[in-house]
Amino acid sequence: MLALRLTRGSHPLVLMRRLMLAAASAGVGFLLLCTLGYASGHPANASSSVLRLLWCAVPLAATVQFAVAVARTDPSTRPRPALFAAGLGPARLAVLAAISTAVSTTLGSVVALLFFLHLRGDLSGLPFDGGAAEFLGAGTPLPLAAALTLLALVPLASSAAGGLALRSRPVAPSEAQEAEEDLAPSPTPTGLPWGVALTAAGLAVEAYTSRGAAGSPFPLPGRLDATPAAVLVGWTLTAIGLAMAGPGLTYLCGRLLQAVRPGAVRLLAGRVLMDEASRIGRPLGVVCAVVSGVIAASVLYTGGPRPFGPLTALGAVLVIGCTLATLLTTALEAKQARARTAATLLRLGAPASALRTAAALRALVLLAVFVPLTWAIAELAALPLTG
Repeated sequence: MLALRLTRGSHPLVLMRRLMLAAASAGVGFLLLCTLGYASGHPANASSSVLRLLWCAVPLAATVQFAVAVARTDPSTRPRPALFAAGLGPARLAVLAAISTAVSTTLGSVVALLFFLHLRGDLSGLPFDGGAAEFLGAGTPLPLAAALTLLALVPLASSAAGGLALRSRPVAPSEAQEAEEDLAPSPTPTGLPWGVALTAAGLAVEAYTSRGAAGSPFPLPGRLDATPAAVLVGWTLTAIGLAMAGPGLTYLCGRLLQAVRPGAVRLLAGRVLMDEASRIGRPLGVVCAVVSGVIAASVLYTGGPRPFGPLTALGAVLVIGCTLATLLTTALEAKQARARTAATLLRLGAPASALRTAAALRALVLLAVFVPLTWAIAELAALPLTG
């Protein structure tokens, strides 16, 4: 009941993020139900159904990542001494965040089920009734238990991930401890070597499997001769590697800004990047992996037949949209975390233009590092597939 009251009284931007999460949950639920409908209508193609289900794990993971970012930026779950005095400690705030996430994602799953049944023709009285009946396997009964299990994946995974993320967040510090935290140096991220190794391993897997035999089950169109499962494994390794390397690269960007006799603005911009490396580095790495995958796919299928259907386009929109929304939400969380520091600087006489210039410098140096990296990863991923 408390979670519902906080949801009703939330800021419009908070409600918009929750609606976006519900829309993402609806999209993933619809993809999972389409996979189930395909399996029901094509019982002889069990391997194709399994591979379709494996590909659904990519938008599912992107939606869970977005759900964690939404839960972390929710003002109602922010640790504050007043809430702790009222008995809402870290455990109860984590449960509150899990319930709020479950409400949004369950709403999306319900919408996905209704839309899927409508397109199959099981529900009537609306436009496009049964418009995709043949494509969704309307001639065969839909297993209810399997459908409910698939629809529960997004709410359960998102709620568990959001609750664990907030449960591991430290308790609300006192004002004296917050001054100490602002002066304490940020720890150096240590995942850069492992991230580089995993990225190289993912590219190697994609290059090795691209020389497999043709005629594999459920092959992708174009000149790709590898099985989609092997391609998915290679891309997943690359994405995990870039996510691990992202904080280290962001930290190095902060060090780069402060090199060669920096001024006050460059020092401020570099220190902020170093402090926020662990927070924004992982979403940056994931966005880098997704964009590089999109570029590699566009290079691979240039000039060929139209390879993507509506479900592939929906999955791509979900992955790209969720990763970009996660990055923007994480940037908002970082801005909220340093709001008190910015107010202190303004109170001490720092011009507001200096803060804006520092923010522009941070964005420019991140673009200068991650854009070429994204392009290089995309070219390396597409090279063995087009050669």
